[in-house]
Amino acid sequence: MTLPSFPLTVSEPGRADAVISAALDGLTRSAAQRWLEEGRVTLDGRPLKKNARLQPGDTVLITPPQPQPIGLAPQDIPLDVAYEDGDVIVVNKPVGMVVHPAPGHPDGTLVNALLYHCGNSLSGINGELRPGIVHRIDRDTSGLIIAAKNDRAHLSLAAQLQDHSLFRLYHAVAVGGFKEDSGTVTAPIARHKTDRKRMAVSPDGREAVTHWQVVDSQNGLTHLTCRLETGRTHQIRVHLAHIGHPLLGDTVYGAKKPVPGLAGQCLHAAQLTFTHPSTGERLTVAAPLPDWFTAVLNRYGLQ
Repeated sequence: MTLPSFPLTVSEPGRADAVISAALDGLTRSAAQRWLEEGRVTLDGRPLKKNARLQPGDTVLITPPQPQPIGLAPQDIPLDVAYEDGDVIVVNKPVGMVVHPAPGHPDGTLVNALLYHCGNSLSGINGELRPGIVHRIDRDTSGLIIAAKNDRAHLSLAAQLQDHSLFRLYHAVAVGGFKEDSGTVTAPIARHKTDRKRMAVSPDGREAVTHWQVVDSQNGLTHLTCRLETGRTHQIRVHLAHIGHPLLGDTVYGAKKPVPGLAGQCLHAAQLTFTHPSTGERLTVAAPLPDWFTAVLNRYGLQ
């Protein structure tokens, strides 16, 4: 099967390889560079180089390579399916489940489970390691993640991530009390210069915007909701640490120590709103707070 060419309208300026890998979240930058080197990305009919600069409003034409066998085994892993139809599936991911195979996690991932659950009905745009995956959440973050069952749905959802119309709401518990009831963190995020497993606020990073709202504050902790306007890696964790309020249990980004009963950071993806790729209807899917999260709230007297 050969995937059809499709247009992509640029919403943020940047290098061609970075723009394309960001637009097709889950497509690695090295894969985007390979597509560019193979002449699969054109602007006004001319192939682009990987270091070409793109500007908002530019429309490139992308011709994906023929999908390759993924070489991953479907695994009968139970899934908490919050919504499913012929185009998309929304899963309520538990803490501890890795989204896609990576070094140290070759199987037992959400991708392995989706391959078993959906069979051949997953998009192939992202290539071998992430069939159907449109966005990601961390291993120790629970909650909603959406996957596409066909390439048309994948492109629609990727475009919604780019124009910020795919709405994601998280619940979090952060360290310290907030002076205001709500606010916005606008700070660019890039890979940490010395620790490649971490992200950091950096002037040369990509635009990142997080809106937060206080739910309750007690005993030196604050229960928040956080709405992502952009979707950078570790965004909520990095932004809250940047303003002096790391997530409870997030020792990677500044919490002093692990918390008994928590695998890592106290963060749950609770709500997802998107435009359905086929019907155009706006859909909202919600996942209740898991037992481990409510146990944290009760332990510290938070609502």
